[in-house]
Amino acid sequence: MDSLLKRDRRIVFVSIAMLTVLAWIYIFRFAATMNVAAFAPDMSHMAPLLRSWTAVDFAMIFAMWAVMMVGMMTPSATPMILIYARVARQAAIDGRPLASTGWFVAGYLLSWTVFSLAATIAQDVLIQFAWLTPMMSTASDRIGGVVLIVSGIYQFTSLKNTCLTQCQSPFAFIQAHGGFKAGHSSALRLGFRHGVYCIGCCWAVMTLLFVVGVMNIFWIAAIAIFVLVEKVMPAGKWIARAAGAGLAVAGIWLIVQGN
Repeated sequence: MDSLLKRDRRIVFVSIAMLTVLAWIYIFRFAATMNVAAFAPDMSHMAPLLRSWTAVDFAMIFAMWAVMMVGMMTPSATPMILIYARVARQAAIDGRPLASTGWFVAGYLLSWTVFSLAATIAQDVLIQFAWLTPMMSTASDRIGGVVLIVSGIYQFTSLKNTCLTQCQSPFAFIQAHGGFKAGHSSALRLGFRHGVYCIGCCWAVMTLLFVVGVMNIFWIAAIAIFVLVEKVMPAGKWIARAAGAGLAVAGIWLIVQGN
């Protein structure tokens, strides 16, 4: 039994690592393309960011957001995924098999895919109002400041606290939602629900990308690390609030500077 659990744990961990690495390779390549295009004489590669989008443009940006969420959010879901894999192995030995771990992961990533669709629509709207630059950052310090202030305030809300608690305590989340149940649809729904709580925990921080640049590699990495730290550290709630205060102060500074 111990041998099987260790093997499953290694397989799941390696799979998560490979998925994350592939996503980050894509992110780096996309960011590099954006940087090269920004300095190209004809600016042809920047066309989707300088005019109304076609369906192909929308699909490209949506894919960018979806893959970026995989790279940023999968590591923080690792504890929950490993718990599912362990319980699934035990259930299989007891003759009550659950759906494979992949179904749970698929549900989790599906929730972030829905978030990516919303982010893509938001980006399209911001471009239509000329509130984003070609490098996908806010064109106005005042707009950026408001975004930061709103994001900072959210870190102190009860909704943020509730969602963070669900993400920090996998066993409490499982018990609160009826435990693991057999069937692919049950695993998919549970993974999706866990992802929804993670979105409720992290969406405000993600809006920071609209301020600093959607493909700013430094800030993408910083946000990913912050999300991981606030979920796994016992002092995660205080870390979230400290970050919220910092975001609010930065927002006020941007607004004052823009005047």
